[in-house]
Amino acid sequence: MIEGITKCMQTTETDYKFSLLVPTWNNLDLLKLCVRSIRQNSFHKIQLIVVVNEGKDGTLEWVKTQPDLDYVHAVKNIGICYGLNSTRSLIKAEYIVYLNDDMYVLPNWDLELSNEIEKIGSKAFMVSGTLIEPTDTGNPCVVVKDYGRNVEDFKEALLLKEYKNLAVTDWSGSTWPPNVMHIDMWDLVGGYSIEFSPGMYSDPDLSRKLFEAGVRTFIGKGSSLVYHFGSKSTKRIKRNNGRKTFILKWGITSKTFTKQFLKLGKSANSTIEKPELSFLSKLINKLKRIKSC
Repeated sequence: MIEGITKCMQTTETDYKFSLLVPTWNNLDLLKLCVRSIRQNSFHKIQLIVVVNEGKDGTLEWVKTQPDLDYVHAVKNIGICYGLNSTRSLIKAEYIVYLNDDMYVLPNWDLELSNEIEKIGSKAFMVSGTLIEPTDTGNPCVVVKDYGRNVEDFKEALLLKEYKNLAVTDWSGSTWPPNVMHIDMWDLVGGYSIEFSPGMYSDPDLSRKLFEAGVRTFIGKGSSLVYHFGSKSTKRIKRNNGRKTFILKWGITSKTFTKQFLKLGKSANSTIEKPELSFLSKLINKLKRIKSC
């Protein structure tokens, strides 16, 4: 695998607030829209690192022509976990942000994150932006409003006009992108776990590792808004059984962790600590773990 991975540092500046990691897999039109939104809607200076998986649709050629993009290129699709980890030697900023290529950031998304980081005042945190999605999947932390399902029908002007009215109160349970963490925490827990390749359930696993390392601040910023077209790459891959891997690794389900440990969807002021699970919860998790063996 390693022989098929190359890296290129095209940027020359060093004073970035965030290093933003964007994995992409033959989604050139989405990637262009994502990058444009970062360029025009970010408050801070952002180092943008693109992980180009395959790039057979012209992605690699396009990225090479963009002097403000650093990149990793994998000849074969190496997925999210290997892809994000492969960027480590290119990262210049103190804070790492992970963003998918099917996301469009809204104005000052990064300022809202940096202001929250200043309030936290430590390295022990994970902070997420709030997603706006066109369909209701039952996620209590997502704003549901349809501004398009793809690049062709994207109602960008309308979204830019209305997004401020879509802000919500801050919530607890940060796991999925867009998320930000300190580079020292990334190094301490070793980034993303490759046993979850190509990536299903790698997000709650990372939060679980941070929890084990002592992190108790998992906040979603209701005013840091990002439009999400929705799983444009995951629909094309052969998915790993991340649900099974998670429970075998941690002894509890991902749902138990996010709901009972991280208080997913509750107020951001919720106290996060290791809970004393009820007898019924312990029994259910034990049976599910046995079933997964």
